[in-house]
Amino acid sequence: MFGKDKQRQRDLFESERSFRLLVEGVADYALYMLDPGGIVTSWNIGAQRIKGYSPDEILGRHFSNFYTDVDRANGKPARALRIAEEQGRYEEEGWRVRKNGTFFWASVVIDPIREGEELVGFAKITRDITERREAELKLAQMQAQLAESQKLDALGQLTGGVAHDFNNLLMIISGSVHTLKKGIEDDPRRQRALIAIEAATRRGAALTSQLLTFARRQSVNPEPVNVAERIDAVRDVLDTGVGGAVTLQFDVDRGAWPVIVDVAELETALVNLVINARDAMPTGGVITIAARNQTLDEETRAGDYVAISVEDTGVGIAPDVMSRIFDPFFTTKPVGKGTGLGLSQVHGFAHQAGGTIRVSSEIGKGTKIAILLPRTDVALSTENAHVAAGGGSGTVLLVDDNPDVASVSASLLEQLGYTVRKVADAEAALREIERDGIDLVFSDIVMPGKMDGLGLARHLKETRPGLPILLATGYSDAAVNVRGDFPILRKPYEIHQLSEAIAKLPK
Repeated sequence: MFGKDKQRQRDLFESERSFRLLVEGVADYALYMLDPGGIVTSWNIGAQRIKGYSPDEILGRHFSNFYTDVDRANGKPARALRIAEEQGRYEEEGWRVRKNGTFFWASVVIDPIREGEELVGFAKITRDITERREAELKLAQMQAQLAESQKLDALGQLTGGVAHDFNNLLMIISGSVHTLKKGIEDDPRRQRALIAIEAATRRGAALTSQLLTFARRQSVNPEPVNVAERIDAVRDVLDTGVGGAVTLQFDVDRGAWPVIVDVAELETALVNLVINARDAMPTGGVITIAARNQTLDEETRAGDYVAISVEDTGVGIAPDVMSRIFDPFFTTKPVGKGTGLGLSQVHGFAHQAGGTIRVSSEIGKGTKIAILLPRTDVALSTENAHVAAGGGSGTVLLVDDNPDVASVSASLLEQLGYTVRKVADAEAALREIERDGIDLVFSDIVMPGKMDGLGLARHLKETRPGLPILLATGYSDAAVNVRGDFPILRKPYEIHQLSEAIAKLPK
C-alpha cells in the first residue's frame, strides 16, 4: 500500500513537472500566475518574449505594471480580477505596455484558481494580436472606402442622367433667348426680361457642369497643363473672391510636373476650394495654395503626381460630417450661402483626371484639401489658344436627334452666316455627305442607332480626312475616350462659343 502511494506521488510530480515545462516552453502565449492580490508568482518564456520582463524583474510585482497609465488610474486591473472572481472568467482586448514602454494590442483571459471554496490566485493568458487588429482595421477601412465609392458612383449615375437632360433644355432656352433678343432691340423692358432669363440659364449651366464633373460625365477637352502657370492665371480671380479679411498665400513649385486636365475644370476646382476655405473662416484667416511634386508608393496608386492643395486656418470639419463632404447638394452653410456642389465638382474633377483627393482637418485649426493629379510626359503646347471668332460661310451638316435642340443650333449657325443641313442620326449623315457640298460636320455625341457621334467622327476621319468635325454633348461616357482626338463643345453653348469653336477647327 505504501509503495502504491509513493508511485502516485512520483506520477503526480512527473505530471506537474511535465505541465510546468510545457507552460514555461510556450513562446506565443504569456502564461503566468497571480496571487489573490494580483502579484505575479510565475512567468513563462512567452510572457518574457511578449512583455519584455525576465522572471527576476517581474516576479513579486503587481500585474498592473502591464496596463496603461489611464487604465491604472481608472482602476481597470482591480476590476478585471474582481470580475474574474465573481463571474468565473474575465476576457477582453485592449492596449498593454511592454517593459520598454511600447504598446501592443492584447487578447487577455483571466481565470480564478480555487482550492475548494478558497481563492488561491489567478491564471492569466495574454496574446499579442497587434498584427491581427491592424489587418482587421485595414479591412474595415477598405470596406468603408468601397461603400463610399459605391455610394458616390450611384449618385454619379443619377446626377449624370438628370444633368444630361437638363443641359438639352438649357440649350433650347439659351439659343431661343439669343434669337428673341435680335427682334426686340427697341423694347428695353423685354430686353431686361430676356437678359434675366439668359443669366438664369448660365447659372443653371454652371450647376449642371458641376454635377457632371462630380458624376465624371463631363465632356472634357484635356490638354497638357503647366500647373504653376495655371495657378498664376487665376490669382486675380482668387484674390477678388476671398475678401479683405482673408490673406491668400501661394507656395507653388515652379518646377511642378505637367498634368493632363481640362483647364476650365482645373480653374473651377481651385475657385471652389478657395471659396470653401474662405467660408470656413468667418472672422478671417489665411488660405495657402500650394503645388508640389509627390511620388506615391501606395499599392493601388503608385507613381508621380502633382499635389495641388488649399489649406485654411478655419473651423475645421467635424468627424461626423467628413464622410459626406463630397455628396452633391450637401452643405453646412446657411440657406442661400452655398449650393453644395463645390466639393462634389472637385472630387469628380480629380478622379476624372485619373487622380485622387486627400482631406485632413482638425476642429478649430483648419482644413487641408489636396488634389493629386498624375504626371504626364506629353510636351506642353506653346501655341496661342486664342482664336478670333467671326462670321462664317459654307455648309454645315448638323447631326442631332433632338429636334428642338437641332432647331436652336441651326438658328445659331445661320446667324453666323452658315447654310445648314439637318439630319437626326449618323446613318443619315453618311448619306448626306455622299451628296457632297458639306464643308463642316457638327454632331451631337449621344445619338440612337448603331453609330453615335463619336463613331461617325472616327469613320469620317478615315474616309474623309480633310473634312472638319466638331462634336457637341451635354454629357457622354464616350466623350471621356476622345482624349483630344476631336474638339468637343459643351452644351449649353452660346453663339460666341460656337463661333470660336468653329474658328479653331483645322482648315
